[in-house]
Amino acid sequence: MRKRYLIDRSSRGALLVCATVSVAVLLAIAVFIFRESLPAFGEIGLLDFLLGTKWNPIPVGDEAPEYGILVMIVGTVLVTIGALIFAVPLGLGCAVLLADVAPRRFRQLLRPAVELLVGIPSVVYGLVGLVLIVPLIRQIGGPGLSLAAGVIVLAAMILPTIISISEDAIRAVPRAYREGALALGATNWQTTWRVVLPAARSGIAASIVLGMGRAVGEAMAMVMVIGMAKAMPTSPLDPARPMAPGIALETNYASGTHLSALFAIGVVLFLFIVILNSVAVVAFKRGTRA
Repeated sequence: MRKRYLIDRSSRGALLVCATVSVAVLLAIAVFIFRESLPAFGEIGLLDFLLGTKWNPIPVGDEAPEYGILVMIVGTVLVTIGALIFAVPLGLGCAVLLADVAPRRFRQLLRPAVELLVGIPSVVYGLVGLVLIVPLIRQIGGPGLSLAAGVIVLAAMILPTIISISEDAIRAVPRAYREGALALGATNWQTTWRVVLPAARSGIAASIVLGMGRAVGEAMAMVMVIGMAKAMPTSPLDPARPMAPGIALETNYASGTHLSALFAIGVVLFLFIVILNSVAVVAFKRGTRA
């Protein structure tokens, strides 16, 4: 009994240390980027930085540098929402198929394929989008490198995450829930829609939040397919410039106020993800109470 007690206490201590280290790392990252961004906020001004529509950190001639990121914020919001609109229904449908509908042999073939997609580097997605999606958009009259190309590539990137976590959540629903619904006369689809998916809501919400986080922070693939224009997009066929690719594109040669402004974009991106996650959690809790 004493040995079991010691093992239990040691396990609890190890888990506490791991959790503390995780929180400490997150706080250290937040403190670092906030500290590095303070010169930019002090020199540019918060409202001019957030609401300005021109980003010109290296002007030509006698022009003054301009650090407005509203175009980047709009680009981030549009590409993230567009990717979720495509990925969430497809991901949930595939998760239901793998968990409840598909024959066993089909699941054994499809599940490893989905797991493989999770591990593919983002640059590979970007190359595929550059070779396949961009020429198709040019054929329909667009410039190729555009918001639409970024949405399609980003949806493909977050789709495996949504499928994998949602499938695990659906499979974790007790079998008694399904049997009880079927015994009451519900069809298979009614059981899935009215019983299984609400019971798996927590895991499904987690998959959407994780997919949304990856969509907001993706940089390399977006640099390759979205165009990176410094203008406000007015249609899906226009180029856009999200925040994360903007940071990745300019960090190598930035210095002084320019570098501090990139850290300030990182602060906005950090707060953006925190707000999105908080809204998702609050919406999920309200849905659960309802």
